[in-house]
Amino acid sequence: MAFDRTIRSFFLAEIVKGMALTFSYMFKQRVTLNYPFEKAPLSTRFRGEHALRRYPNGEERCIACKLCEAVCPALAITIEAEPREDGSRRTTRYDIDMTKCIYCGLCQEACPVDAIVEGPNFEYATETHEELLYNKEKLLANGDRWEAQIAANLAADAPYR
Repeated sequence: MAFDRTIRSFFLAEIVKGMALTFSYMFKQRVTLNYPFEKAPLSTRFRGEHALRRYPNGEERCIACKLCEAVCPALAITIEAEPREDGSRRTTRYDIDMTKCIYCGLCQEACPVDAIVEGPNFEYATETHEELLYNKEKLLANGDRWEAQIAANLAADAPYR
């Protein structure tokens, strides 16, 4: 027993086994991604940057029901609305404080017309706090930019909603 232990320590068996394992991984396919250049696939239910959607005719979808504001547990959404000439209501102010948002998705689930959604964008780091205070124009611009992907994700998720 002592002889066996001496032989193993003399030939550094554990180090040799570790190095063999290390070298075996050098020839296998890599499991990591080169992030800025390669992106991992996202789920259709991914909750990223918020966006306000429009109808195909260009009119905003939000009907100012304020359900998203009421259901938001973080109190991150602020909406002000007024009636239009045709009797419908539309928002005059739609603000989301992204520093308060907990990305729970309740605003998206509460919306009866799929106006507010959490889109596929997760790369929106900023340098100042003010850049994370989204107003209606910023949210509509996000919706215009990501509409094709958002519509595809909602269509794929429709059977489960």
